[in-house]
Amino acid sequence: MPATLYWLQCGGCGGDSMSLLNAESPSMLEAFGMLDIELLWHPSLSNSSYKHHADMLERLATGSQTLDYFCVEGAVITGPEGSGGYEHFHGNPKMELIRTLSGKARHTIAVGTCASFGGISADCGIDAKGLQFTKDAPGGFLGTDYRSAAGLPVINLPGCPCHPDVVVGALTALTHEADLDLDEFNRPLEWFGMLVHQGCTRNEYHEYRIEELDFGEKGCLFFHLGCQGPLAYGPCNKLLWNRRSCKTRVGVPCFGCVNPVFPQQTPFFETPNIEGLPFNLPDGVDRAHYMAYKSMAAAAAPERLKGRKTKV
Repeated sequence: MPATLYWLQCGGCGGDSMSLLNAESPSMLEAFGMLDIELLWHPSLSNSSYKHHADMLERLATGSQTLDYFCVEGAVITGPEGSGGYEHFHGNPKMELIRTLSGKARHTIAVGTCASFGGISADCGIDAKGLQFTKDAPGGFLGTDYRSAAGLPVINLPGCPCHPDVVVGALTALTHEADLDLDEFNRPLEWFGMLVHQGCTRNEYHEYRIEELDFGEKGCLFFHLGCQGPLAYGPCNKLLWNRRSCKTRVGVPCFGCVNPVFPQQTPFFETPNIEGLPFNLPDGVDRAHYMAYKSMAAAAAPERLKGRKTKV
């Protein structure tokens, strides 16, 4: 029997679905074929009738139809006042369907930052939550004690959108019952165990504090332009987008879209600072040592880095 997958879109933009369609080597369809996964439903890809879908949901709810993977894209909308009335599905609050299917699924997977942590939707006054977190606070919609039929918490695959290779990789690991070690935010360490900064091609500029004030240059974007790379754990410089690039490689700051508190409350393209020193230092760095080290590093910067300019 093939494994079954049901994909539900909630409060979000659908970008994670679009991202998954860009998967290659293997593509989404190739991956499902190799993993022997039957896609029961996806709102943008399925063409079954209303009755067929309603009958399927009834079978899933009663357990007569197995559900191996329940993938949720977008935040769970619980407003107003916990009723879920802002988003209905087949005449009922969609959050009730989430509660039902997550209670039957062998694995529940939050695809994207909105499903994982609430994301942008959680800032919109609609009482939106992630499945098991709201921003960086444990609990979310399902609560801290939730476990799927396989005994696992919600598997969070954040990103705005989530990289398609992460989705395919997580499904592959779960299908083969491989260990999928998670961090404190239920993110698989395989993809979220390293900082975006660690694979950045601008690292040498960062170490010598060669700073940029404009986009498209070669130097570091952290000190003035709000780059979140030294603060965000994600695969963007490990799994390149379209297998060729990422934000920092083309001179755009990392937005930190994999972070539980995304979107941040400060401007994206400005680095909050205290007397010129970034308020948020690279993860794990002591402030006193950082101040002393960076002053010396800037003074010791080699001329080949100082003469980096690409614009006339």
